[in-house]
Amino acid sequence: MREERETVAAIATALGEGGIGIIRISGDKALEIADAVLDRPISGAPGYSMHYRHVRDKGEVLDEVLASVFRAPHSFTGEDSVEINCHGGLFLLQRVLDAVMRAGARPAEPGEFSKRAFLNGRIDLAQAEAVMDLIGAKNEYALQAAMNQLDGRLSDKMQELRSDILDEIAWIEAALDDPENYDLEGYPALLSGRIETMLASLEELLRSADNGRLCREGIPTVILGLPNAGKSSLMNLLTQNDAAIVTDIAGTTRDILTEQVRLGELLLTLSDTAGIRESEDQIERIGVERARKLPKRRNCCCWFWTAPNRSAKKKRNSSPMRANAEVFCFSTRPIWDCVWMRQSY
Repeated sequence: MREERETVAAIATALGEGGIGIIRISGDKALEIADAVLDRPISGAPGYSMHYRHVRDKGEVLDEVLASVFRAPHSFTGEDSVEINCHGGLFLLQRVLDAVMRAGARPAEPGEFSKRAFLNGRIDLAQAEAVMDLIGAKNEYALQAAMNQLDGRLSDKMQELRSDILDEIAWIEAALDDPENYDLEGYPALLSGRIETMLASLEELLRSADNGRLCREGIPTVILGLPNAGKSSLMNLLTQNDAAIVTDIAGTTRDILTEQVRLGELLLTLSDTAGIRESEDQIERIGVERARKLPKRRNCCCWFWTAPNRSAKKKRNSSPMRANAEVFCFSTRPIWDCVWMRQSY
Protein backbone atom coordinates (compact mmCIF):
# COMPACT_ATOMS: atom_id res chain seq x y z
CA MET A 1 0.00 0.00 0.00
CA ARG A 2 1.36 3.40 -0.99
CA GLU A 3 2.25 5.63 1.93
CA GLU A 4 0.47 8.97 2.20
CA ARG A 5 2.72 11.86 1.23
CA GLU A 6 2.34 15.57 1.78
CA THR A 7 0.49 17.43 -0.94
CA VAL A 8 2.86 19.72 -2.81
CA ALA A 9 2.42 22.63 -5.21
CA ALA A 10 4.57 24.78 -7.46
CA ILE A 11 4.48 27.03 -10.49
CA ALA A 12 4.90 24.50 -13.32
CA THR A 13 5.58 26.98 -16.14
CA ALA A 14 8.70 29.06 -16.73
CA LEU A 15 9.06 32.10 -14.49
CA GLY A 16 8.25 35.31 -16.30
CA GLU A 17 5.30 37.03 -17.92
CA GLY A 18 3.21 35.15 -20.49
CA GLY A 19 -0.31 34.44 -21.64
CA ILE A 20 -0.76 31.36 -19.42
CA GLY A 21 0.83 30.21 -16.17
CA ILE A 22 0.13 26.90 -14.43
CA ILE A 23 0.05 26.01 -10.74
CA ARG A 24 0.38 22.24 -10.25
CA ILE A 25 -0.91 20.59 -7.06
CA SER A 26 -0.13 16.91 -6.45
CA GLY A 27 -0.90 14.59 -3.56
CA ASP A 28 -3.72 12.89 -1.69
CA LYS A 29 -5.31 16.23 -0.73
CA ALA A 30 -4.85 17.96 -4.10
CA LEU A 31 -8.59 18.09 -4.87
CA GLU A 32 -9.46 19.18 -1.33
CA ILE A 33 -6.94 22.02 -1.47
CA ALA A 34 -8.15 23.07 -4.92
CA ASP A 35 -11.71 23.25 -3.60
CA ALA A 36 -10.48 25.57 -0.85
CA VAL A 37 -9.18 28.20 -3.30
CA LEU A 38 -11.80 27.89 -6.06
CA ASP A 39 -15.26 29.45 -6.01
CA ARG A 40 -16.92 26.11 -6.84
CA PRO A 41 -15.68 22.60 -5.96
CA ILE A 42 -14.08 20.20 -8.44
CA SER A 43 -13.48 17.27 -6.07
CA GLY A 44 -16.37 15.32 -7.60
CA ALA A 45 -15.16 15.82 -11.17
CA PRO A 46 -13.85 12.89 -13.23
CA GLY A 47 -10.23 12.66 -14.31
CA TYR A 48 -9.05 14.27 -17.54
CA SER A 49 -11.61 17.06 -17.20
CA MET A 50 -11.26 20.84 -17.22
CA HIS A 51 -13.46 23.35 -15.39
CA TYR A 52 -14.00 27.12 -15.52
CA ARG A 53 -13.58 28.65 -12.06
CA HIS A 54 -12.42 31.72 -10.14
CA VAL A 55 -9.58 31.68 -7.61
CA ARG A 56 -10.47 33.36 -4.33
CA ASP A 57 -8.21 34.34 -1.46
CA LYS A 58 -9.57 35.92 1.72
CA GLY A 59 -12.81 36.77 -0.07
CA GLU A 60 -11.02 38.48 -2.96
CA VAL A 61 -11.21 37.18 -6.54
CA LEU A 62 -7.65 36.80 -7.82
CA ASP A 63 -8.19 35.41 -11.31
CA GLU A 64 -10.51 33.50 -13.62
CA VAL A 65 -8.95 30.14 -14.38
CA LEU A 66 -9.34 26.71 -15.94
CA ALA A 67 -8.73 23.87 -13.48
CA SER A 68 -7.64 20.49 -14.89
CA VAL A 69 -8.35 17.36 -12.84
CA PHE A 70 -6.17 14.21 -12.98
CA ARG A 71 -7.09 11.16 -10.92
CA ALA A 72 -4.53 8.71 -9.52
CA PRO A 73 -2.88 6.73 -10.98
CA HIS A 74 -3.55 8.40 -14.34
CA SER A 75 -1.51 11.56 -13.83
CA PHE A 76 2.14 12.49 -14.34
CA THR A 77 2.99 11.87 -10.70
CA GLY A 78 0.66 8.89 -10.30
CA GLU A 79 -1.24 10.84 -7.60
CA ASP A 80 -4.38 12.96 -7.59
CA SER A 81 -3.36 16.19 -9.29
CA VAL A 82 -4.89 19.54 -10.18
CA GLU A 83 -3.42 22.07 -12.59
CA ILE A 84 -4.77 25.60 -12.25
CA ASN A 85 -4.32 27.48 -15.54
CA CYS A 86 -4.05 31.17 -14.65
CA HIS A 87 -3.09 34.27 -16.57
CA GLY A 88 0.69 34.32 -16.76
CA GLY A 89 1.73 37.33 -14.68
CA LEU A 90 4.46 36.42 -12.22
CA PHE A 91 2.94 38.42 -9.34
CA LEU A 92 -0.48 36.89 -10.01
CA LEU A 93 0.91 33.35 -10.10
CA GLN A 94 2.69 33.93 -6.80
CA ARG A 95 -0.54 35.19 -5.22
CA VAL A 96 -2.42 32.08 -6.38
CA LEU A 97 0.41 29.83 -5.16
CA ASP A 98 0.38 31.58 -1.75
CA ALA A 99 -3.35 30.87 -1.49
CA VAL A 100 -2.74 27.20 -2.30
CA MET A 101 -0.04 27.05 0.40
CA ARG A 102 -2.37 28.54 2.99
CA ALA A 103 -4.95 25.91 2.05
CA GLY A 104 -2.57 23.14 3.12
CA ALA A 105 0.01 22.41 0.39
CA ARG A 106 3.74 22.79 0.87
CA PRO A 107 6.22 24.07 -1.75
CA ALA A 108 7.46 21.31 -4.06
CA GLU A 109 11.19 20.74 -4.06
CA PRO A 110 13.11 21.02 -7.37
CA GLY A 111 12.30 17.95 -9.44
CA GLU A 112 9.82 16.61 -6.87
CA PHE A 113 7.01 15.98 -9.37
CA SER A 114 9.34 13.74 -11.41
CA LYS A 115 10.62 12.13 -8.19
CA ARG A 116 7.06 11.24 -7.19
CA ALA A 117 6.38 9.86 -10.65
CA PHE A 118 9.39 7.57 -10.20
CA LEU A 119 8.50 6.54 -6.63
CA ASN A 120 4.95 5.73 -7.71
CA GLY A 121 6.18 3.55 -10.59
CA ARG A 122 4.90 5.95 -13.25
CA ILE A 123 8.35 6.27 -14.86
CA ASP A 124 11.77 4.66 -14.32
CA LEU A 125 15.10 6.44 -13.83
CA ALA A 126 15.90 6.56 -17.55
CA GLN A 127 12.53 8.17 -18.27
CA ALA A 128 12.97 10.62 -15.38
CA GLU A 129 16.28 11.69 -16.91
CA ALA A 130 14.57 12.04 -20.29
CA VAL A 131 12.12 14.61 -18.88
CA MET A 132 14.92 17.16 -18.40
CA ASP A 133 16.46 16.24 -21.77
CA LEU A 134 13.09 16.86 -23.43
CA ILE A 135 12.74 20.26 -21.74
CA GLY A 136 16.30 21.26 -22.63
CA ALA A 137 16.32 19.92 -26.23
CA LYS A 138 17.88 22.45 -28.61
CA ASN A 139 17.55 20.63 -31.92
CA GLU A 140 15.47 17.96 -33.65
CA TYR A 141 17.94 15.16 -32.89
CA ALA A 142 18.00 15.92 -29.15
CA LEU A 143 14.21 16.22 -29.07
CA GLN A 144 13.72 12.85 -30.81
CA ALA A 145 16.31 11.12 -28.62
CA ALA A 146 14.66 12.45 -25.44
CA MET A 147 11.21 11.45 -26.67
CA ASN A 148 12.38 7.93 -27.49
CA GLN A 149 13.90 7.60 -24.01
CA LEU A 150 10.78 8.97 -22.34
CA ASP A 151 8.73 6.54 -24.40
CA GLY A 152 10.69 3.71 -22.78
CA ARG A 153 12.90 2.51 -25.64
CA LEU A 154 16.10 2.63 -23.58
CA SER A 155 14.32 1.01 -20.64
CA ASP A 156 12.98 -1.75 -22.92
CA LYS A 157 16.48 -2.52 -24.20
CA MET A 158 17.92 -2.61 -20.69
CA GLN A 159 15.06 -4.81 -19.48
CA GLU A 160 15.61 -7.20 -22.39
CA LEU A 161 19.34 -7.47 -21.58
CA ARG A 162 18.58 -7.98 -17.89
CA SER A 163 16.07 -10.71 -18.69
CA ASP A 164 18.57 -12.53 -20.94
CA ILE A 165 21.25 -12.41 -18.23
CA LEU A 166 18.85 -13.67 -15.55
CA ASP A 167 17.75 -16.53 -17.82
CA GLU A 168 21.34 -17.71 -18.21
CA ILE A 169 22.02 -17.37 -14.46
CA ALA A 170 18.88 -19.34 -13.63
CA TRP A 171 19.80 -22.11 -16.09
CA ILE A 172 23.36 -22.39 -14.69
CA GLU A 173 22.12 -22.49 -11.08
CA ALA A 174 19.53 -25.13 -11.96
CA ALA A 175 22.17 -27.25 -13.72
CA LEU A 176 24.45 -27.01 -10.68
CA ASP A 177 21.63 -28.04 -8.32
CA ASP A 178 20.37 -30.90 -10.49
CA PRO A 179 23.18 -32.00 -12.87
CA GLU A 180 21.52 -35.32 -13.65
CA ASN A 181 18.62 -33.68 -15.51
CA TYR A 182 20.57 -30.97 -17.34
CA ASP A 183 22.85 -31.65 -20.26
CA LEU A 184 25.81 -29.23 -20.24
CA GLU A 185 27.42 -30.60 -23.40
CA GLY A 186 28.11 -27.76 -25.79
CA TYR A 187 26.66 -25.19 -23.38
CA PRO A 188 29.94 -23.29 -22.70
CA ALA A 189 30.32 -22.50 -26.41
CA LEU A 190 26.64 -21.54 -26.62
CA LEU A 191 26.95 -19.31 -23.55
CA SER A 192 30.07 -17.67 -24.95
CA GLY A 193 28.18 -16.71 -28.11
CA ARG A 194 25.29 -15.30 -26.12
CA ILE A 195 27.66 -13.26 -23.93
CA GLU A 196 29.31 -11.82 -27.04
CA THR A 197 25.86 -10.77 -28.30
CA MET A 198 25.03 -9.13 -24.97
CA LEU A 199 28.37 -7.30 -24.90
CA ALA A 200 27.79 -6.03 -28.44
CA SER A 201 24.38 -4.70 -27.39
CA LEU A 202 25.91 -2.95 -24.36
CA GLU A 203 28.67 -1.40 -26.48
CA GLU A 204 26.04 -0.12 -28.92
CA LEU A 205 24.15 1.49 -26.01
CA LEU A 206 27.37 3.15 -24.82
CA ARG A 207 28.03 4.52 -28.30
CA SER A 208 24.49 5.84 -28.53
CA ALA A 209 24.96 7.51 -25.12
CA ASP A 210 27.90 9.52 -26.50
CA ASN A 211 25.84 10.48 -29.56
CA GLY A 212 23.02 11.55 -27.24
CA ARG A 213 25.39 13.78 -25.30
CA LEU A 214 26.50 15.46 -28.53
CA CYS A 215 22.86 16.00 -29.50
CA ARG A 216 22.07 17.60 -26.16
CA GLU A 217 25.20 19.67 -25.58
CA GLY A 218 26.30 20.32 -29.16
CA ILE A 219 29.32 19.02 -31.07
CA PRO A 220 32.47 20.53 -29.48
CA THR A 221 34.20 22.39 -32.33
CA VAL A 222 37.37 24.47 -32.23
CA ILE A 223 38.47 27.14 -34.74
CA LEU A 224 42.26 27.13 -35.18
CA GLY A 225 44.58 28.92 -37.56
CA LEU A 226 47.05 31.68 -38.21
CA PRO A 227 46.54 35.20 -36.85
CA ASN A 228 44.17 37.40 -38.90
CA ALA A 229 43.03 34.48 -41.05
CA GLY A 230 39.34 35.12 -40.31
CA LYS A 231 38.66 32.90 -37.30
CA SER A 232 36.85 35.54 -35.25
CA SER A 233 35.00 36.76 -38.33
CA LEU A 234 33.69 33.25 -38.88
CA MET A 235 32.64 33.11 -35.22
CA ASN A 236 30.69 36.36 -35.58
CA LEU A 237 29.17 35.24 -38.89
CA LEU A 238 27.88 31.98 -37.45
CA THR A 239 26.63 33.47 -34.15
CA GLN A 240 25.08 36.46 -35.97
CA ASN A 241 26.48 38.88 -33.42
CA ASP A 242 29.77 40.53 -32.45
CA ALA A 243 30.79 37.78 -30.04
CA ALA A 244 34.48 38.21 -30.90
CA ILE A 245 36.49 41.41 -31.36
CA VAL A 246 37.75 41.74 -34.96
CA THR A 247 40.57 44.14 -35.95
CA ASP A 248 43.38 44.29 -38.48
CA ILE A 249 45.88 43.80 -35.65
CA ALA A 250 47.26 40.28 -35.51
CA GLY A 251 46.81 38.62 -32.14
CA THR A 252 43.58 40.40 -31.14
CA THR A 253 42.04 37.17 -29.79
CA ARG A 254 44.08 35.93 -26.85
CA ASP A 255 41.69 33.73 -24.89
CA ILE A 256 39.18 31.01 -25.76
CA LEU A 257 35.71 32.33 -26.61
CA THR A 258 32.90 29.73 -26.67
CA GLU A 259 29.39 30.12 -28.12
CA GLN A 260 26.66 27.72 -29.22
CA VAL A 261 25.76 27.84 -32.92
CA ARG A 262 22.97 26.10 -34.79
CA LEU A 263 23.76 24.89 -38.32
CA GLY A 264 20.55 23.43 -39.70
CA GLU A 265 19.63 20.70 -37.21
CA LEU A 266 23.18 20.47 -35.83
CA LEU A 267 24.20 22.26 -32.66
CA LEU A 268 27.87 23.22 -32.39
CA THR A 269 29.67 24.36 -29.25
CA LEU A 270 32.09 26.61 -31.12
CA SER A 271 35.37 27.87 -29.62
CA ASP A 272 37.36 30.74 -31.13
CA THR A 273 41.06 30.72 -30.25
CA ALA A 274 44.21 32.79 -30.45
CA GLY A 275 46.11 32.70 -33.76
CA ILE A 276 48.88 30.10 -33.82
CA ARG A 277 52.26 31.85 -34.02
CA GLU A 278 55.41 32.55 -32.03
CA SER A 279 55.02 35.68 -29.92
CA GLU A 280 57.05 37.71 -27.44
CA ASP A 281 53.88 38.76 -25.63
CA GLN A 282 53.45 36.62 -22.51
CA ILE A 283 49.62 36.83 -22.50
CA GLU A 284 49.40 35.90 -26.18
CA ARG A 285 51.76 32.96 -25.65
CA ILE A 286 49.40 31.61 -22.96
CA GLY A 287 46.47 31.95 -25.38
CA VAL A 288 48.37 30.16 -28.16
CA GLU A 289 49.30 27.33 -25.79
CA ARG A 290 45.66 26.91 -24.80
CA ALA A 291 44.67 26.90 -28.47
CA ARG A 292 47.17 24.13 -29.24
CA LYS A 293 45.76 21.91 -26.47
CA LEU A 294 42.08 22.45 -27.26
CA PRO A 295 41.70 20.04 -30.26
CA LYS A 296 42.40 17.10 -27.95
CA ARG A 297 39.15 17.89 -26.12
CA ARG A 298 36.99 18.67 -29.18
CA ASN A 299 35.21 16.45 -31.72
CA CYS A 300 35.69 18.73 -34.71
CA CYS A 301 38.42 21.15 -35.73
CA CYS A 302 38.23 24.01 -38.28
CA TRP A 303 41.71 25.02 -39.48
CA PHE A 304 42.11 28.48 -41.06
CA TRP A 305 44.95 29.77 -43.13
CA THR A 306 45.36 32.59 -45.65
CA ALA A 307 45.65 31.55 -49.30
CA PRO A 308 48.65 32.82 -51.35
CA ASN A 309 46.42 34.84 -53.70
CA ARG A 310 46.42 38.19 -51.89
CA SER A 311 44.93 40.03 -54.88
CA ALA A 312 41.55 38.53 -54.08
CA LYS A 313 41.39 40.86 -51.08
CA LYS A 314 40.71 43.88 -53.30
CA LYS A 315 37.84 42.11 -55.07
CA ARG A 316 36.18 40.74 -51.95
CA ASN A 317 36.81 43.35 -49.29
CA SER A 318 33.07 43.42 -48.50
CA SER A 319 33.16 39.84 -47.26
CA PRO A 320 32.72 39.43 -43.50
CA MET A 321 35.73 37.10 -43.59
CA ARG A 322 39.32 37.74 -44.64
CA ALA A 323 39.73 37.67 -48.42
CA ASN A 324 40.23 34.22 -49.94
CA ALA A 325 40.64 32.56 -46.53
CA GLU A 326 40.39 28.78 -46.69
CA VAL A 327 38.65 26.66 -44.10
CA PHE A 328 39.61 23.02 -43.63
CA CYS A 329 37.36 21.06 -41.26
CA PHE A 330 38.06 17.59 -39.95
CA SER A 331 37.09 15.33 -37.11
CA THR A 332 39.52 14.67 -34.25
CA ARG A 333 37.37 11.76 -33.02
CA PRO A 334 35.58 8.98 -34.91
CA ILE A 335 32.15 10.61 -35.22
CA TRP A 336 32.84 11.27 -38.89
CA ASP A 337 35.04 8.99 -40.97
CA CYS A 338 36.60 11.51 -43.32
CA VAL A 339 37.30 15.14 -44.09
CA TRP A 340 33.91 16.72 -44.65
CA MET A 341 34.45 20.30 -45.82
CA ARG A 342 37.05 22.41 -47.56
CA GLN A 343 35.86 25.77 -48.74
CA SER A 344 37.37 29.05 -49.92
CA TYR A 345 35.69 32.34 -49.07
